[in-house]
Amino acid sequence: MRTLALWLLNGALVATAAQAQPAIFKNADLTLGVKLMAEHKCAQCHVQRFGGDGSSIYRPSGRINTPGFLRGMVEQCNTELNLGLFPEEVEAVAAVLNRDHYKFK
Repeated sequence: MRTLALWLLNGALVATAAQAQPAIFKNADLTLGVKLMAEHKCAQCHVQRFGGDGSSIYRPSGRINTPGFLRGMVEQCNTELNLGLFPEEVEAVAAVLNRDHYKFK
């Protein structure tokens, strides 16, 4: 019974997190986004390019100020680094970045 309660609570938290996302990310697979960010070593690349812990890339002087622009920046990384991500994968990564850093509604 406790396992079922935890499973239901986790599902509710995931649903709440998904609802907090802007419409552009409503169908994004957040688990896939986290996996892709680890697989492609996004954080390590940001450390190499921006120094420190790499987090200075997030919200630099209002540079990324809409969910669409955030998705576009992820697509730019995809293109420049030849990552070969499909559109739904770009959306998943952008949605994770939004959830964790940008918090656009």
